[in-house]
Amino acid sequence: MNYPWPDIGTPLDQVATPMPVIDEDRLAANIARAQDYLDSHGKAFRPHIKTHKIAAIAHRQVEAGAIGINCQKVTEAEVFAAAGFDDILITYNILGAAKLARLKALNGRVPKLSVVADSETTVNGLDATFDADRPLTVLVECDTGGRRCGVQTPDAAAALAQRIAAAPGLRFAGLLTYPAAGGAAEVEAFIVGTMALLAEQGIDCPVRSNGGSPDLFSAHLVPSATEHRAGTYVYNDRSMVRAGHCTADDLAMHILATVVSRPAPDRAVLDCGSKALTSDLLGFTDYGAIEGYEGARIVSLSEEHAVVDLGGCAAGFPGIGAMVKVVPNHTCVVTNLFDRMVFHRDGIVTRVETVDARGTVW
Repeated sequence: MNYPWPDIGTPLDQVATPMPVIDEDRLAANIARAQDYLDSHGKAFRPHIKTHKIAAIAHRQVEAGAIGINCQKVTEAEVFAAAGFDDILITYNILGAAKLARLKALNGRVPKLSVVADSETTVNGLDATFDADRPLTVLVECDTGGRRCGVQTPDAAAALAQRIAAAPGLRFAGLLTYPAAGGAAEVEAFIVGTMALLAEQGIDCPVRSNGGSPDLFSAHLVPSATEHRAGTYVYNDRSMVRAGHCTADDLAMHILATVVSRPAPDRAVLDCGSKALTSDLLGFTDYGAIEGYEGARIVSLSEEHAVVDLGGCAAGFPGIGAMVKVVPNHTCVVTNLFDRMVFHRDGIVTRVETVDARGTVW
């Protein structure tokens, strides 16, 4: 049975739920705002497409001025290469024969493909896979405070860069970091220190890639960075509002949900469980905000149900059968839960887009 995807012109209150809906005007404004900011500071922009996983949106980002796109996994990059993108950065350590074979084939199809590495083990695998006939571009990933992946010091970054530069099948292109929010000073110090060491070795470092939506509008505070990567900004979510990155008027994604039960005066149940809303808390104590009903808290998720505590909700919460709009804590994860996204303008459906790279997680 096919899901009842709405036709163009359908009002949102006639859309089957649960369903992510994307506001066309807010989406366009978010793309323009980010690109205009980075253009004004002379920095290249490389949007991370894991937020939307939709080729049509990525094309709009490039049309607005982005230099290329950022993917997270090989299979995700394959989808966007097939959609015509020719400048793709994969920000993940790629290991294992199966993935390296796919990466080599992808490098033969994409004119500007690059990856990252933060260990000699990763570089050794790349070195054994690629040759001088079609070298692979590699950036050294640096931990500048995010405490995830990345070499720990400028000395380690310079040493790994030297190893990459010496490999016939690899081409060292620069440095990359995904820092902690508010970590501009640490990023700048790490980049400057590493570039000085590379200069002593005669190694060029043309790309210095900084990242993150939380620090998107602070990109100018890292003058040594040449490009910035961000993904969540395109839709925005509850965590971005909390961080001051945007306002509620910049939220392009909502999850339409239906009240399916009112079993007690202080409790409601929605049809958007863990298969529709991310279980990521991101520091919140509940699983999403319900637009227009401040104090109503989504306190638990099962697969198909979201339980709402109405104890702190002053406004009269809707009854059974009514629709509400949920602002997700983390929009990127929601994208990977659905096959399609419904787009609208002023509450009227404008298009339905397939989530092209859904499930591309290796």
